Amino acid sequence: MKINELTSTLTSNKKRKRRGRGAGSGLGKTAGRGVKGQKSRSGVSINGFEGGQMPLYRRLPKRGFKNIFSKKIQNINFNTIANIVKNYEIDPSSIKEKDLFDKKIFSKTKGDLKLLSVGDISDKINIEISYASKTAIEKVEKAGGIITITKK
Repeated sequence: MKINELTSTLTSNKKRKRRGRGAGSGLGKTAGRGVKGQKSRSGVSINGFEGGQMPLYRRLPKRGFKNIFSKKIQNINFNTIANIVKNYEIDPSSIKEKDLFDKKIFSKTKGDLKLLSVGDISDKINIEISYASKTAIEKVEKAGGIITITKK
């Protein structure tokens, strides 16, 4: 056995077609591309071309708008906080947004947290969070807690 006789076990033993290697190969001269025309030339890709008919992507109207400056914000409410305190044994006197991300309760990639005024607050909580609604701030302070907003 010689080194040029070795075959790979990973690929199939099917020979690839060697195009443009003479008339005897069956794929000589035009190499299976036909005669003349745009597609017979090298380096041509005509994606979306529909033979001169207006292409579908140009026939349909543009829809929607994506604001590239929008902030990613996840909503959190008092019901969620109560469940987190109960399930993850977090001290309600010092809840920090960073701790919620570190314990993988919320994903940092989905954006900062915003406290909304949904649900009731029973005991006083001290929370440090990126954003909060006015009514949520009022509820926390009414219950005797302190809310620290890190971003404006």
